[in-house]
Amino acid sequence: MTYRKYQQCNRCVMDTTDIDIVFDEQGNCNHCNDFFERISLRVYQGAKSDASLKALIENIKISGKGKTYDCLIGISGGIDSCYLAYIAKNQGLRVLLVHMDNGWNSEISVKNIKNIADILGFDYQSFVLDWDEFKDLQLAFLKASIPEIETPTDIAIPGALHKIAVQYGIKYILSGGNYATEGILPKTWHYNGKDLKYLKYIQKTFGTKKIKKTPLFGWQNEVYYKLVKGIKIVYPLNYVNYNKVEAMRKLENDLGWRYYGGKHYESKYTGFVQSYILPEKFKIDYRRATFSTQICTGEITREFALQELEKLSYDPQKVKEEKEYIAKKLSISLHQLDEILNAPPKWYRDYPNDEVFLNKLYDLYRKYFQ
Repeated sequence: MTYRKYQQCNRCVMDTTDIDIVFDEQGNCNHCNDFFERISLRVYQGAKSDASLKALIENIKISGKGKTYDCLIGISGGIDSCYLAYIAKNQGLRVLLVHMDNGWNSEISVKNIKNIADILGFDYQSFVLDWDEFKDLQLAFLKASIPEIETPTDIAIPGALHKIAVQYGIKYILSGGNYATEGILPKTWHYNGKDLKYLKYIQKTFGTKKIKKTPLFGWQNEVYYKLVKGIKIVYPLNYVNYNKVEAMRKLENDLGWRYYGGKHYESKYTGFVQSYILPEKFKIDYRRATFSTQICTGEITREFALQELEKLSYDPQKVKEEKEYIAKKLSISLHQLDEILNAPPKWYRDYPNDEVFLNKLYDLYRKYFQ
């Protein structure tokens, strides 16, 4: 990895903690330039987006005729997925809620999911991972000393959701992903979770078990589910005027939803990874990406973001307690966990991967199928 002089974007708050960041003559970065040139056209566009949402809902309902469900939503108990379920109910969709249980749920997220299912009247199903195998995979990614610590979860979620979609003949999976709050995210902060060559090398090198029960979702799985089974992943939050603060207020008032204390803290592991491990070990602060997107959409000011970034992303008083919990859950000692966290950081480019091949493959897909 080549080190460079520190620089921060003049317009958003992305900086050289993204090792691939590029700045123009005005000192603006490639991330916010790309947002304004390309991604901003994919966020809510008023009447145009309203019409697109209406057409999407009609197609989903048509696909569900004669079936128990129109669509499936993967629900975590967090803001995005819960608000998506709220919108789906208002649009008259018959939804199957599916939660992939990887063993790290917070109590609040479990209660949120139950409230959403009960109050909205949606059926709910849990896909429970084999803990011993999944734990070994998570530990392998920790030992690899890379930022993609959450890849095992990220790849198991679509794998599980597609399996259940096939089981019920569901053609639409609704995702809470959205450009309004997630439009900016550097690739070096989280490399492609669908690269099974990368995943399997990490597991073979640092793990102890073969992957037999954990659902995977590489490019071959994606091609099969999309082109053979005709399953589509769609993102309805891109067609509504999505504001997280307003969404939280509605969820709290209408559905008894409770906030869990931070971005992705619906999972105890994800919360610790993003708030502590990534900023401390890799100097990756996910708040920069979120704030930069919100600056570009006009939801917050750059001054507000800079003030927030002055604060620690974690509570120093709770770090030892959280470390002990993580170590015990992963069946390692606190000393072993500290050794892993203190190992020199590496990046996906340090290990065998299919980046070149996958880029070409997705370019071909976009050209001929989109």
